Amino acid sequence: MSDDVRLKAGNAAVTLDPGNGCRLSSLKIDGTELLRQGENYGAFPMVPWCGRIELGRFRDGADTHQMPVNHPPHAIHGTGRDTAWHTARAEESAAAFTYDLADPWPYTGRVTQLAELTENSLTLTMGIETYDDSFPAQAGWHPWFLRNLGTGKDVEIDFLPAWQEERGDDHLPTGRRITPRPGPWDDCFGMPDGVDVTLTWPGALELKITSRAEWVVVYDEQTEAVCVEPQSGPPNGLNTHPRLVTPIDPLEISTTWTWRSLA
Repeated sequence: MSDDVRLKAGNAAVTLDPGNGCRLSSLKIDGTELLRQGENYGAFPMVPWCGRIELGRFRDGADTHQMPVNHPPHAIHGTGRDTAWHTARAEESAAAFTYDLADPWPYTGRVTQLAELTENSLTLTMGIETYDDSFPAQAGWHPWFLRNLGTGKDVEIDFLPAWQEERGDDHLPTGRRITPRPGPWDDCFGMPDGVDVTLTWPGALELKITSRAEWVVVYDEQTEAVCVEPQSGPPNGLNTHPRLVTPIDPLEISTTWTWRSLA
């Protein structure tokens, strides 16, 4: 029996799959699917880290921890997407989910994801809290938006980042901030005033992705889908920009996707 959670508001419908990493498996507006289906589908939470960790290792003080190398030679996108989450609350247009951090992550804590749907927006909120040791962590989302909705031209990506993280041959930031370059991208960008990216499917739909987070990864090198990933820190950030989660200072991040019809 499926444990999918379905939310509906007006002509918008969202399906979440807590048993499969609490990913959004579907986002439909006026019956049109916005998220890629099949392999590499939907939109999944990246937690307790985002993007790649160099060689799967990160430091916390004098301790070094090894994560599973699931994208050789690095570890990528956290462990939350491989975890079954618990549905804490499910209503018509809102739901809450949790899971407890466990091996291979070396610290205890709890992750919460909230989804709130209205007729023209979806807000996702994620929190990481610890009741014991402090630890570095990150959180964000990795959506696979369809490049073409089947109604005309491919999607257009519009955003004005303050900088681009220079990407090395190992696909990790080098530490240098450079002037943003034209795509295609598999790159991290800094937006210190908050993430603000607009996806436009000409003649069909406009979708605006906003977040108070200051980092976004844009990946549009595949033919079928594009990814706009708001996140709390850059790739390899557990090593280069550690943000500690403490008993009195949890990590919280949210993103709102707002749409309007262009038809």
